[in-house]
Parts: sequence; C-alpha cells; structure tokens
Amino acid sequence: MPPQSTYLNGAHHFQIDHQTFNSITGNQYVYHGQREDLNPRLNPILDASHTRNRNTSPSDSECFPGTREEVIQAIMTWADKFGSECLLGNWDGEKSTVSDDSTSSACSFRTCDEEIVSSDSGDPETPHIYWLHGFAGCGKSAISLEVARIYARPGRLLASYFFFRGVGDRSTMVRFAVTLASQIIAALPATAPYIGAAIKEEAGLLTSHVSLATQLDRLVLFPFQSVVDECGLGKTLSKGPFLIVIDGLDECEDQRGVEELIDHILDFFEKHPTTPLRVFIASRVEQHICERLEVDGVRLDNLDSHIPEKDIKKFLEMSFLKVAKRDRIIQTYVRERGAWPQVLDMKKLIRHIGRSFVLASTMFKYMVQPPTKEDPTTPTERLPLTLEMNGLDGLYSQTLARSQHLPHFHNIISTIARLFEAIPITEISAILGIRAFEVVRVLLNLQAIIHVPGSDKEGKVTLCHTSLCDFLTTESRSGSFFVPPSFHLYLSYNCFSSIIERNNVQTDDYCWMNFDLHFNSFAISGDCNFLAEVERFKARQPLLVNRATYHAFICSMIFYIVQKGYQFELNDELCMLTGFREF
Repeated sequence: MPPQSTYLNGAHHFQIDHQTFNSITGNQYVYHGQREDLNPRLNPILDASHTRNRNTSPSDSECFPGTREEVIQAIMTWADKFGSECLLGNWDGEKSTVSDDSTSSACSFRTCDEEIVSSDSGDPETPHIYWLHGFAGCGKSAISLEVARIYARPGRLLASYFFFRGVGDRSTMVRFAVTLASQIIAALPATAPYIGAAIKEEAGLLTSHVSLATQLDRLVLFPFQSVVDECGLGKTLSKGPFLIVIDGLDECEDQRGVEELIDHILDFFEKHPTTPLRVFIASRVEQHICERLEVDGVRLDNLDSHIPEKDIKKFLEMSFLKVAKRDRIIQTYVRERGAWPQVLDMKKLIRHIGRSFVLASTMFKYMVQPPTKEDPTTPTERLPLTLEMNGLDGLYSQTLARSQHLPHFHNIISTIARLFEAIPITEISAILGIRAFEVVRVLLNLQAIIHVPGSDKEGKVTLCHTSLCDFLTTESRSGSFFVPPSFHLYLSYNCFSSIIERNNVQTDDYCWMNFDLHFNSFAISGDCNFLAEVERFKARQPLLVNRATYHAFICSMIFYIVQKGYQFELNDELCMLTGFREF
C-alpha cells in the first residue's frame, strides 16, 4: 500500500487553484498520481560509494581513529568555507537551465523557516575543486572515506564514487554519471523530477551514445542547480556547500573519460562560479590528471607533505595491543620480556615503513596472520623477518611464497591479476578447469594481500591494493611471480572452452563477455612474439576433457576478431598458421 502524504496539515482559511503536487521520497517520486522508481532505469553501481561493503568491494582502507587529523581538518576548512552562495538572502527568481512544466512545482511547499538561497549569489573566490594527491599507499582512499562520512552526517554529501582498477565498471566512466545521479536523488529527493524529466526528454541519455559531459549536466549538475534555485535549501546550506567525493581517479582506465570529466567540471564552475557545490578529488599524480588540475580554480594538496609518522606509530601501537589481548603466545612473550614489539623494534619498524599507510597495514596483517603447515612461524618470529623486507615488493614476495608450492598457484594468481573484473571463486575455478577447493587452498594463505570472500559462489576475489597488480605485472619487481601479457591468450582459451562446455551461458557471463577481449589484449600487446607464444601455449595446453584443441581455438578467434573489426593485423605468418587469406 503506498504511503499516505499529508500536506499543510492544520492549515485553514486559504485556497489553492490548479496546482500540481509532486511527492518525493528517496529514489521515488509521484507525479500526476504515478509512482516511479528511477533506480532500475539509472542502473547505478551499488558498491562504488563510501557505504559499500569494503570486505567485498575494495579498497578496504579507513582512517584509524585519531589519525590523519591534520589533512582532514584542511579539507574541512575548504569544504566549510562560507561563500555568499551559502548565506541566507533574497532569491532573485532565476530558474535553472532545465525547464519543464512537470517539475516546476516540485519544491513549491517549504516550512516557514526554510529560507531561500539562489545558486547564483555567491563568492567565486573559494576554489570549487580540491585535489589531494600522493604516492600509492599513502592513505588517500582512507581520507576520502572519512571525508565522505563526515559530510554524510549533516546531509551535505551529495554523492561519492570510489574508482578501483580491474573491478568491472568501477574502473571506467560508463556508469559514473548514473551512479552519482542515484545517490543525489537519495541525498536530495527533490532532484528526482528533474532527473526523471531529463531521462524522458532524451531517449539515449542513459546510453554510451551520449557524452559524459551531457550526462553530468542533465543527471547531476542541472538537477542540483534547479533544486537550489527552486527550494533554497537554506537550512542545509547555512552549514556550508554540498560536496561530491571522487576517489582514485587514477584508477579509472578510461583516460579520455577522466580528461572529459575534469574539463567539464572546470568549465561548469567557470560558468557558474557561485554554485554551492564542492568537488573533492583524490588520486595519484598521473600526467593526464596533473596537466588539467594544476590550474586556477583548484586547491592542490600534496599528501606527501603531511608527515604521517606519528599516525602510523599510533596505528601500530593500538593494533599490536589489540592482538596481544587475544594471542596467548604474545601474552607469554610480554610476561617474559615486558613488551611486544619492544621499543627498539618498534622504532626500526616505523623507520622501515616510512610514510606508506598501506605498507604499515599490510605488514601488520602479514605479521599477525595465522600460522600454516607451510609457514608455522608466530607473530613474534615474523617481526624480524618483516624488518628485512624491501617495502611492499618484499612483502608481496614473502606472502605469495606461502602458497607458491601448491598446485595451480601460478595460474590462479595470474588469472586474478589479468582479469578485467573481479569474479567469485567458482568462476575462477570454472575458467581454469579446476575445483573450487583448489582455488581456496591457494588463497587462504594470501589473505594479508588478497580479499577472499566467505562464500565460493558469492562475493568476489579482489586485491587489497592495486599496487599488488602493478607488482605482478612488472617483471623487474616480481621476478618469478611475473604475469606476462601473453597470459591473456591462456585466459581467452579457457573462457572460450568454458563457453563451449556449457549450453546455458548467460549474456552477462564473464567468459562470454571477455573471451575476445583477452585474445585481442594478447594480440596487440606488442610485448611478445605472437607465434612463439602460440607454440608455448600449445605445449602447455592442459589435457582436459571437452576442451577445444588449440588450433580450433586460434582459428576461431582470428576469424571472430576480423569479423568484429578489432584492431588486429594479420601478417603472413598468421595466415599460414590459420589458413586465412584476405580476398
């Protein structure tokens, strides 16, 4: 039964003629008696915001209580700075760019004390954009999460989006605007009619046929402007502007999309300098980001300049203390020697970690992880080993070595590193043609660096930090753990064979969606000799029942890619290999 709404309860002695009531709740709005939930049409990414389950949707990083206070205070000072766009005053009656009769009265009714603020009545001197940059692992995502949480409490967080490389659409711009729009409706329900009207007016607005800039205007920026102009939002804006948090922009694999996003929001704020909106961006320093954000109108903050040693020391001391309360071996060690770690060891550990929070967190996880048959060492024994490791690379090598002896280790790790998006354990096992327990057996020893879901079928296997993927795909760093681009050929073959084996493959199945992309990634990588890799692949092809022969696979894939029009050059050697001739 639809919820009952009461308007102007207790009011009397007045008359309303020919008015339209738009009742808005969450992601639903009622217009002319029809209720519509926009979420199914928007199809947002549900695990891209600050509220996501970080155990299954990386990155799993947050600020330890009492840490990063200096940099967070600097961000809050910027976000809370009152321009005149946030001061209560007279409304000039200017309407938003979006004009539609169906939305004109969405905010016609206000409480008596809700004063009106126009979106074009402010001080343009306060930068609308704050760019926090720093090296990988210095704690940017944790700070972004904390900032989003802080501004969600008073209702000033408009939306948050956390990019993460190799996790499906979260690593692209494909669903960025629609995801922001869904969150904006939840934060400001009065935007729903404007967003709904925009979707109805432009049939292709939710497709890739429309530019990112157009999507941002019609689904995010214009609806927000319209609500500020129509409704005023005096109570909320009296506390400061609204905020959008964008984390890990360097994790987005769509470089042109990143450039378009930055260019467009800079252009928007130049045209609308008094819009009561701030955009917080955190990323590494990549050239295509740097050259666009190092401009007027952007506040720059180098996280490397904020000394984190005290914060890292506090994190380690409190974390070690918590572990000591439940570990009998450590308790015995403390009774005999007074403290663990001892003061000198703690100083060495902090010096060894330097300024990297991810290194501190990962080293701590490595030291306190449960012993195994292959690695029976205790936390007290792992501490001196940790001090000898060469940063994250040494830690990654030491951790991976815990499972290196197990069957299928290299194929499992290589698959996780080269997949285009994270998938469950059962899907990894299906692609490799092995049992799920064999995948689990390898991963359980690696939980200091890889998130292992609690269910084989639900939840996805993800890396704790993208620096692990960088490590695995850089030969000079990973050595024997290196995963070459040619592994895409092996993945393509296994996806192709998996499709053939099954008769009920769904269109959203990973193998169905990516078998050709893996082959194309291999073919155009330029880092390997095509025919030599094909011969190696032929030699290592597993003798599994019902799997396609290598020759059938190669021929099928080349014909398929030529038919699909991928950028792929057939040379004489390939023509001889496949028997293909161009006419």
